[in-house]
Amino acid sequence: MSSTRLVTLLGAAVRHQRHLRDLNQRQLAALAGVDQAAVARFERGERAPTIPVLERLFAAMDVQLVIGVEPLDAHLDTQIDDLAARPIAERIDALCLDRLLDRLTDFPQVITGCAAALLQGAPVPVDALEIALRWQDSKPFTRWLETNYGQRWNARWGEFGGVWLEPEEPGEHLWSTRYGEIRATMCDELPETIEVRHGGRSYQVVPLVELELSEPRAAELLRRYRDQQLASDR
Repeated sequence: MSSTRLVTLLGAAVRHQRHLRDLNQRQLAALAGVDQAAVARFERGERAPTIPVLERLFAAMDVQLVIGVEPLDAHLDTQIDDLAARPIAERIDALCLDRLLDRLTDFPQVITGCAAALLQGAPVPVDALEIALRWQDSKPFTRWLETNYGQRWNARWGEFGGVWLEPEEPGEHLWSTRYGEIRATMCDELPETIEVRHGGRSYQVVPLVELELSEPRAAELLRRYRDQQLASDR
């Protein structure tokens, strides 16, 4: 694990614990006796806190940091194993995809990325509903986001909010909404899809073979899943 990634993970852990306690950065800084600007830099992954400062930040939130080592990205293999052991209906229910899809009726879209792979039976982790969306539908999508308390991922701050919602504006195409997170792949025309059915419901999804060509994260997770299957068969 590189030091840059470790700094990012530490910052994400501080931010996550802070959000769980409904604290803003200024409040956490006051509790830990550190500068608010330093907390902001830590959470953005711009600067690594010293061990004593890190311990004070976590202690201020009544938690402590536990250090361990594992193979690179071993958590992904663990997640894949856990998902593979669960029925596909349970995997889908855990994502609450239907609740979000039922409200995405203002513009055409299709399911892509890891969400599409999971719906086709691949036990890959999904952190957001991933959709392919046409550029010509960006305005109704933006209006939908405004109506449903959308916030766009702010890479500089390492959290949602503080940037323009519109897909045309610079930034990652990831939004949080009142119904869950959405990651969009913007395109001129929607990709070809296949229909899959689960629990009496139909889903239009990008086929696995196309995902492996066009969606790098989905392709990597599918490769890890196949590698695990090969290793277990030996």
